[in-house]
Amino acid sequence: MHLDVQDLRNFYYRSALGRAAQSSLQARVGEIWPEAKGQTVVGFGFAAPLLRPYLKDARRVIALMPGPQGVMPWPTGKPNVSVLSEETLWPLETGHVDKLLLLHALETSERASDLLEECWRVLGPGGRALFIVPNRAGLWARRDRTPFGYGRPYSPGQLETQLRKHQFLPERHAGALYQVPSSKRWWMKSAPAFEKIGRRVPTMMAGGAFMVEATKLVYPPKGKIAPTRIRRASAVLEPTAKPV
Repeated sequence: MHLDVQDLRNFYYRSALGRAAQSSLQARVGEIWPEAKGQTVVGFGFAAPLLRPYLKDARRVIALMPGPQGVMPWPTGKPNVSVLSEETLWPLETGHVDKLLLLHALETSERASDLLEECWRVLGPGGRALFIVPNRAGLWARRDRTPFGYGRPYSPGQLETQLRKHQFLPERHAGALYQVPSSKRWWMKSAPAFEKIGRRVPTMMAGGAFMVEATKLVYPPKGKIAPTRIRRASAVLEPTAKPV
């Protein structure tokens, strides 16, 4: 079940906790993808809060938002790049995306397998996808006051297994949202300290969300290949006996 775009916008842009979450996620994404100069960057779900750093140098930035969620114009004060699309039928050419970012998409989708197939289709050779999902063992997945409390949370192993089944190769893991999901003043002040400490712990102990960067695998065609017959030059016929 997708969340409503109004609720997502209010959380990330109109609440202190949402702005702190946006800052944490954006910093982690920036460490993995520091730049995207001349590349096509696409976000699906509600990835708009994390795409802004790429608007300046990327060749093209597109924020796809699924129909059940709804769409909003973005970015504010600039030409709109957000598009309302079907969840598993994106208006993009095959193999033309360099960087693909999913936030609030995979865990809320009722057709996760079809969604991953669409991700594989649009990603180009050498392209990379970054999947951000709620951590099953984290505090954020247990609080339905945030968007990370909805849908199906994952463990790192569960997400990695699902990606491999759809021809993705996990390359890198990272955690995010180590702060306590509370808007109380004391917790908000201590959020930077929690984030700093959390980045030093292993990824398996990730915070409220974790990220998996994956590349697209391309396998050779399956099935039996008919053998080709190789023609060889015939030997020159010579008489076997001398005439009498």
